[in-house]
Amino acid sequence: MLNHITIMGRLTRDPELRRTGSGIAVASFTVAVDRDFGKNENGEKETDFIDCVAWRQTGEFVSKYFAKGSMIVVSGRLQIRSWTDKDGNKRRTAEVVADNCYFGESKRSNDGGSYNAAPSYGGNAYGGNNYGGNSYGGNAYAQPAPAAPSYGGYSVPAAAPTSDFAMLDDDDAQLPF
Repeated sequence: MLNHITIMGRLTRDPELRRTGSGIAVASFTVAVDRDFGKNENGEKETDFIDCVAWRQTGEFVSKYFAKGSMIVVSGRLQIRSWTDKDGNKRRTAEVVADNCYFGESKRSNDGGSYNAAPSYGGNAYGGNNYGGNSYGGNAYAQPAPAAPSYGGYSVPAAAPTSDFAMLDDDDAQLPF
């Protein structure tokens, strides 16, 4: 079975960090995620508010580096939790248990205006938060220059003239690999 969810949105409030009786850190937060499709009667996109919980170091990381309005990427699993309210009614709630949380945007400059560079997720730049043509939060980022393609360990310059290549006969003995 597979239970994996990844969401990207903005925090609706500052994360709340608590500790269990044995001292384990747990952070609770809510992420506002715009739907990519459909609009309501007013022509506005609908938004889902998704409750999330992060344990241990992930919870401490979220509470330390994220605040209300921060763009966050949460990767984890969906969990349905049952509980009884104060009136004795059985309730159920769905929440994302975060395995990993990432910055969804680069750090703002000191003037509070524009962004400095494309964000980095685990060392990989993803084109500056422009996923599938959708610019999140109204901020369009400059895309990094594409890297030169690599074929079997040999790099080919991006603007390589086609005259540098020669056609090979069908004889496999001439192939370099």
